[in-house]
Amino acid sequence: MARFDKVAVLKKIGETGMVPVFYHKDVEVAKKVVKACYEGGVHAFEFTNRGDFAHEIFGELVKWAARECPELALGIGSVVDAPTAALYIQLGANFIVGPLFNPDIAPVCNRRAIPYCPGCGTVSEIGKAQELGCDLTKLFPGDVYGPNMVKGLMAPCPWTKVMVTGGVSPDRENLTSWFKAGVYCVGMGSKLFPKEKVAAEDWAYVTAKCKECLDIIAELRK
Repeated sequence: MARFDKVAVLKKIGETGMVPVFYHKDVEVAKKVVKACYEGGVHAFEFTNRGDFAHEIFGELVKWAARECPELALGIGSVVDAPTAALYIQLGANFIVGPLFNPDIAPVCNRRAIPYCPGCGTVSEIGKAQELGCDLTKLFPGDVYGPNMVKGLMAPCPWTKVMVTGGVSPDRENLTSWFKAGVYCVGMGSKLFPKEKVAAEDWAYVTAKCKECLDIIAELRK
């Protein structure tokens, strides 16, 4: 069962403006990455459903995070069908993210007051997702559409909350372009966790980079 409901999760994501996105087959490595992000100020983290037995790793991670990162909303990404969403909800996912929009997932999440953030690529797709209760929608892949897509959408639909993933990097110029366009938050993966830093177990780098990004985002929102 999720530790935080939909309102609480969206508040956590909105307050920080960034959701790290990560997967590793070794649960101990995943724990260290999550902890490093948490210590850098992150309050929402997306573990991705990509490897074999990812659900087993996620289940362990949820139990661990409840003790070690009590204010963290841990969610699951790369979910493309309702049965998979239901599995992860049962394991304690606080939110569900997908690379695409599957309408069958929405009622499963709504029934348990869990945010479903589907990947969308058109204004109509975002609008349909909103009709089905998706308060936060993901523009994916972000580097294909660019900040102008968000800016254009926000003009006629200013109530829209967009998370952009793909094409987001932890530097001032990139973050400025997205937040000035009007995104609610950004999802950031490999560029936040360079392979060489993870291999070297340089968790101090990850913590510092998260803090740096969150400071930039807070400044841009003033």
